[in-house]
Amino acid sequence: MYDPTVARLTYRALLGRRRALILGALPLLLIAISIVVRALAGADDQTASDLLGGLALATMVPIIGVIAGTGAIGPEIDDGSVVYLLSKPLKRPTIIFTKLIVAIAVTMVFSALPTFIAGYILNGNGQQIAVAYTVAALVASIAYAAIFLLLGTVSRHAVVFGLVYALVWEALFGSLVEGARTLSVQQWSLAVAQKVAGGDMVTSDVGLTTATVLLAVVTVLATWYAGQKLRSLTLAGEE
Repeated sequence: MYDPTVARLTYRALLGRRRALILGALPLLLIAISIVVRALAGADDQTASDLLGGLALATMVPIIGVIAGTGAIGPEIDDGSVVYLLSKPLKRPTIIFTKLIVAIAVTMVFSALPTFIAGYILNGNGQQIAVAYTVAALVASIAYAAIFLLLGTVSRHAVVFGLVYALVWEALFGSLVEGARTLSVQQWSLAVAQKVAGGDMVTSDVGLTTATVLLAVVTVLATWYAGQKLRSLTLAGEE
């Protein structure tokens, strides 16, 4: 289910100089803001939770997921180079699964690690806030990578649709509209963070069991459907 050659090519595409600069911009901004906030306001648990929840989890993680998830396959489909990959004796689910693993790894590195660093700067991991949001970022990275990899497979405008989802649905509706919160990866990952933190600094509108099931179902279904779409793309190319 995992092909090292496909993984190497995908890593090279995602971590090229241009895309790496884009991937690194938000984490650096988060860390810089955290340093300024700590210097001005001191260590404060509520401030740390608000900043990590509002900027890191609600904005940075999904945007990095968009870049990594869609970038893992979208450009290859757009420029037609995916045909060369599909001509190799590889099972289509293997290609999708390998690209998903790469997208997850890249999303985790560029989102979870900066989240922990920012949390530690803000309050030294008081009340386990830094660890809780880091775990939330790790969990969310898996679901976001699967969702945006699927978008990259089915649409030539995956980045646009992904940013709309990340910025409008997750950051806006997922935070403000009560009914939309239960259908938000952000809220699902917050349920896991709430369990880790154990206090009232991190809260979610979704129960832990429901969140865990939804995270697993969305990840599996998105990965499966991306594989099916890649199969149909192959057939279209052969015809």
